Amino acid sequence: MAIVSLADIKAELGITTTADDAMIDAKIDEAQAWLESFLGYAIETEFPSEVPADLVMAVKLQAAHLYENREATITGISIQLAPNGVDDVIRNRRNYAFE
Repeated sequence: MAIVSLADIKAELGITTTADDAMIDAKIDEAQAWLESFLGYAIETEFPSEVPADLVMAVKLQAAHLYENREATITGISIQLAPNGVDDVIRNRRNYAFE
């Protein structure tokens, strides 16, 4: 189960219609799975009672980013893999280190 709800992401994005609900739900799951792959643990397993606010924010940011940038190819502009702030959360919360 995702740590962020559909209603949370729709509020972040300012979306009031239901047309993209299934796609947004999928982006939430993708964002959390992507983040967990970099963290090295399942968020809900690591924090069973209360998920830290920075991890919730990182999933929201990544899900919004995936929704807003869902084209396979973007030409003429630069794009980031993750929005600003998500990398910092990963760096501070991951369960591994590179030496």
